[in-house]
Amino acid sequence: MSGYYYYSGCPDQYGAHYLDACSVCGKSLHNSDIFMYRGNTPFCSTECRQEQMEMDEAREKKLKFGRSHRKSDSKTSTPNKTVRTGTITVS
Repeated sequence: MSGYYYYSGCPDQYGAHYLDACSVCGKSLHNSDIFMYRGNTPFCSTECRQEQMEMDEAREKKLKFGRSHRKSDSKTSTPNKTVRTGTITVS
């Protein structure tokens, strides 16, 4: 970690700034170009940024597949409830 810190608002509490290191490899970002993704995620290179984008895409596909798979299972499965159909007459 580099020697740059930010003041968190509490006396005697300083923490590392989120732009100090690459989010994938941890390389220091001081005195170098910073590549951003999704607003506030810093990277040291386009390669690290692309790696994160691919990981996010794979996770999103997995989540979408899981959701669609569960929906299709519920449509094709036989419900455990008995349903009576017909007409009811009250006299």
